[in-house]
Amino acid sequence: MSTEHASGGADTPSLQELQRAALAAAAPSRYGADAAIACDRVVKIFTADKVEVQALQGLDLLVDRGDLIALVGASGSGKSTLLNILAGLDVPTAGSASVAGCDLLAMTAKERLRYRREVVGFVWQQTARNLLPFLTAAQNVALPMQLRGERSTPAANRRRRARVAELLDALDIGELAHRRPAQLSGGQQQRVAIAVAMANDPTVLLADEPTGELDTETAAGIFEAFRTVNRELGATVVIVTHDPMVAGEVRRSVAIRDGRTSTEVLRRTEIDEHGREQVSEREYVMLDRTGRVQLPAAFLTALGMQHRVAVDLAPDHIEVRADDSAR
Repeated sequence: MSTEHASGGADTPSLQELQRAALAAAAPSRYGADAAIACDRVVKIFTADKVEVQALQGLDLLVDRGDLIALVGASGSGKSTLLNILAGLDVPTAGSASVAGCDLLAMTAKERLRYRREVVGFVWQQTARNLLPFLTAAQNVALPMQLRGERSTPAANRRRRARVAELLDALDIGELAHRRPAQLSGGQQQRVAIAVAMANDPTVLLADEPTGELDTETAAGIFEAFRTVNRELGATVVIVTHDPMVAGEVRRSVAIRDGRTSTEVLRRTEIDEHGREQVSEREYVMLDRTGRVQLPAAFLTALGMQHRVAVDLAPDHIEVRADDSAR
């Protein structure tokens, strides 16, 4: 009998390989391992004039690949801080955060630069921050591809031109390719800005109040552009907004309050018995990884809940009542 046959054959896994496979199968999967965005108990502390401000207080968030969501919240709630962290412009103080598998706490400066160029796209509220005024729309869209460092060969130039045309056409501004920003309306500038953000085909597109400077009709068109990017170009889209119209147009909107995710609204389209489309929505209170929830302020006020509440476990739900021990 040959040695190969006696040992089970050349392709038979070794004992060490079997042990490693068993350990990998037994290990718990990483939180949000398959998500486009995973934030696990993220904390961000700023220090100003020797005073510490905790902008994020153990925030949890999961965003599935291919999702389109809105982050909403009052000024100072922490939503812009979170967006800057996801964009690679800031680093959490504690916790963990990843986007498209990139660990936002472990990246080097070089890796962070590549991350901002290739993994995420960003659209600012102020149109002037998105575009260079001396370049045409097409040149603005081509610039991020040129900055990746690819050699300027005829084949590479053709690929860039094709990508620019694809993006501008998808966003219905193909005929504006040779215009400079000053020759475009505010809505057209934002569409070009979205094309710029998508130039290197990022996994995630982030937008900070992208309709804040636009009228209602123009804003609706810009939001349709984000849907196109999500649906046709395959990007996961996260929009920070205070605009109720925008928040009402997405499948999922997440409210941030006091540095944590507090409530979430899920919407879906249903067909009624007459064949008409109706949008139904349901609001949920978020349960974080430590078991905490933020009850809506209106609920607490309505029932006079302060300081402590009574909690009882029923067979299929939890009862939360105002403390009546002093009555």
